Amino acid sequence: MIIVPVGLGQRSYDILIGCDLIDDAARHVAPFCTGSSVIVVTDANVHAALGARFAAGLARGGLTPDFIILPAGEDTKSWGHLSALVDDLLARGVERSTSIIALGGGVIGDLVGFAASILKRGCRFIQVPTTLLSQVDSSVGGKTAINTAAGKNLVGAFHQPALVLIDPSVLDTLPIREVKAGYGEIVKYGLLGDFAFYEWCETHASALLSGERSTQIKAIETSVRAKAAIVEADERETEDKRALLNLGHTFGHALEAEMGFSDQLLHGEGVAAGMALAFRFSASQGLCSAQDAARVTAHLKAVGLPYGLASAGVSSTGATLVEHMMHDKKMSGGVLPFILPRSIGDAYVDRAIQTADVAAFLDSDSAA
Repeated sequence: MIIVPVGLGQRSYDILIGCDLIDDAARHVAPFCTGSSVIVVTDANVHAALGARFAAGLARGGLTPDFIILPAGEDTKSWGHLSALVDDLLARGVERSTSIIALGGGVIGDLVGFAASILKRGCRFIQVPTTLLSQVDSSVGGKTAINTAAGKNLVGAFHQPALVLIDPSVLDTLPIREVKAGYGEIVKYGLLGDFAFYEWCETHASALLSGERSTQIKAIETSVRAKAAIVEADERETEDKRALLNLGHTFGHALEAEMGFSDQLLHGEGVAAGMALAFRFSASQGLCSAQDAARVTAHLKAVGLPYGLASAGVSSTGATLVEHMMHDKKMSGGVLPFILPRSIGDAYVDRAIQTADVAAFLDSDSAA
């Protein structure tokens, strides 16, 4: 078992990484639980695939799961489901000392984390991420949120988990499209600050996507160590350090919004397309080399991820996409910061970009 600590003073916690950890779940979560019954929030798909296995892992340590099963899909990150979940948790007698377990992907983790942040002014919760994307990104760092009509993740709170339990063996339950979406967030860590890791990704992407366990574990560990270090340095994104984790997200969220935050474009797919767009936009402005932009685009295309508007299924104008960007939660003082690359492995925050230039670029790049 690999242990990655996240050092945040009183809010510190460990990320545990290891195959078959959920089969011994009780040993790891019991120290954070009161009583023998534990509330586990999941979605219908995850419950069908992993519910019995997780329940057995809890039972081995004398714990009994009390499942709350929500619909699968991005639509669950909504006011309606948040309200219903809070009422359900209160009806089950949740106390501040209760640890609520989020068993699922990013949607479940974000929703449960936000519910935990507002219940009794803050309850404990444990992340048990079941998708590659949530294992390498959304389960770590304490960002919780729901979506609104205005955009993605615009209502939420910083609320760190008490524990993150990552079991790569659960990835065998995922369709390949979900695995590829998670890979989009893995390669991001190389692109924003670790050229050597990006080169490793170019070499090992095929093995990772085909399920080679040692490769998956290395990618997961490298990603969460990178994110943990950034979160420790800038927990609440008050500096520019944590903002770098949004490489590709301003473009990607605009694409997701245009697709209605639906399964037509998964979050990791939007991020992949957004990163390629960020590189090509940066190259168009003379901020990074055209060779680096072409290299990143070619890699994402080779692994079967979207790399622009057309490959993401988006046919909108640049102006329409920029309008989506104006609802970005990073807006400050009417300025929209962009996370852009100087090169592969060197990203920075640029607050001098004109949205008219972005719209013109998107119109000219729309065939990609």
